[in-house]
Amino acid sequence: MRVRSWLASCATTTTTEHSTSSFPKSQRHIVSETSSSSDTAGSSSSPSDTSYSSLQSNLSLQTLPSVPSLQKLSPDETLNFSVSHVCTTSLKSASKLPISCISVHHNLLYAASSHQINVYDRTTWTATNTFNNTNSSSGSVKSITFCDGKIFTAHQDCEIRVWQLTPSKHHKLKTTLPTVNDRLLRFMLPNSYISVRRHKKKLWIEHADAVTGLAVNNGLIYSVSWDKSLKIWRASDLRCLESIKAHEDAINAVAVSADGTVYTGSADRRIRVWAKPFNEKRHVLIATLEKHKSAVNALALSDDGSVLFSGACDRSILVWEREDSANHMVVTGALRGHGKAILCLINVSGLLLSGSADWTVRIWQRGNDGRFGCLAVLEGHTKPVKSLAAVMEDAQNGTVSVFSGSLDGEIKAWQVSVSYPNSPLDLEKWNL
Repeated sequence: MRVRSWLASCATTTTTEHSTSSFPKSQRHIVSETSSSSDTAGSSSSPSDTSYSSLQSNLSLQTLPSVPSLQKLSPDETLNFSVSHVCTTSLKSASKLPISCISVHHNLLYAASSHQINVYDRTTWTATNTFNNTNSSSGSVKSITFCDGKIFTAHQDCEIRVWQLTPSKHHKLKTTLPTVNDRLLRFMLPNSYISVRRHKKKLWIEHADAVTGLAVNNGLIYSVSWDKSLKIWRASDLRCLESIKAHEDAINAVAVSADGTVYTGSADRRIRVWAKPFNEKRHVLIATLEKHKSAVNALALSDDGSVLFSGACDRSILVWEREDSANHMVVTGALRGHGKAILCLINVSGLLLSGSADWTVRIWQRGNDGRFGCLAVLEGHTKPVKSLAAVMEDAQNGTVSVFSGSLDGEIKAWQVSVSYPNSPLDLEKWNL
């Protein structure tokens, strides 16, 4: 499941600078159960056309015909507002290698190309530091996150590296996870070992394959891997607290809500939900979410954790919400429009951003009636968009900085502004 069709080349796209999106006030459209379920590649038409006719034609790409569409399709009875977007900066690393992941921390943008991590000042767009550039054996960097003043990076070589930013703005390697002390505490105990493949055992605190995702919540680090496991680490002393055999195939994504509920997405097409019961020491499986027909590549949560978004190779973004009678999610619909696999998702202040193998980024927002509008399509990359980051710069004026990293080796910075004709955007009103 690691060789994915989204690595194939896609059609060239062009940059759109301004668009107008519409939200219907009352009309609802439910997708027919008899729609095509073919999983062929996207059509050759431009994926940036968010008009009614384009959205209708995109419905022919459905691979999940039983899931109703949640986006607004009708041009009638609309509430129009202006959406402008402009690409402010394009960066290419000296290595010209594909961008595997990007992340924003305060005023710094971190971008990984293969094993190398470049750091840029977001005000001047100058490169301030490059680290891990001499350790090519670590393999590509899969994820970057931040906790307790430390930088955590996930790598192809099964390791999680922990870095400290020095006063001179350089990044110093502090340790790798699991730490030497953690290993020493366990290596003499026979029950500390698990079988990872035939005739091979490893400590349960070690990942046995590429670490593909990291998430942070309440002083804990959550890591997932192609070894099918979820591990939980304590940031204060960097000890591994738990290891869970979470899936039947490689895990590609992890998301954690503020209440500690953990979501893992896998190549086995499932999303699993984990929680730690009151007064218990370990997480338990509380739900398995099954709707996708291909590998789950990306997960994102709404600001309050009540809505889960999942993206997969089937080109759909599924929207999951909590049932009143249950403590887990049920699928309520799908967002369609991308022509190829969904590779990354991120939520910022009620805006959902999706990056795809069709080379585009789409920005979605939910209206008061619970349905979604595609506010904009960001074009300009010449290969799949692998990673996204975003920062709300001005909530009153609806200004968001968006950063996209692509397999074309380029990072693009975008400024997106959303406004109504008669008043500034009230993001609280439209929040998820």
